[in-house]
Amino acid sequence: MCCLMTTMALLAPRVAIIVWGLAQPARWDLAFSTFVWPLLGFVFLPWTTLMYVAVAPNDVTGIDWFWMVLAVVVDLASYSGGAYGNRDRIRGYGSAAPA
Repeated sequence: MCCLMTTMALLAPRVAIIVWGLAQPARWDLAFSTFVWPLLGFVFLPWTTLMYVAVAPNDVTGIDWFWMVLAVVVDLASYSGGAYGNRDRIRGYGSAAPA
């Protein structure tokens, strides 16, 4: 069950980027002037990329900054959550020194 949730957390935003990019290419053109930033966002920060596309056409102001920071936190949590969840499988990590 844990592997399924991890897979969904990592793949769902990337699938959403592809579907949304195909459904509304004009919105993506308004948000990004080049193909490099969406590609880097797809690879490294997919939730942040999705949030930026959602708020960028109206400029990122006010409460939009909250949503952008939240998306960055979700991206970072998706990367660090696997390491934290598997910390007991790494030899010597998190265990106290013998007395």
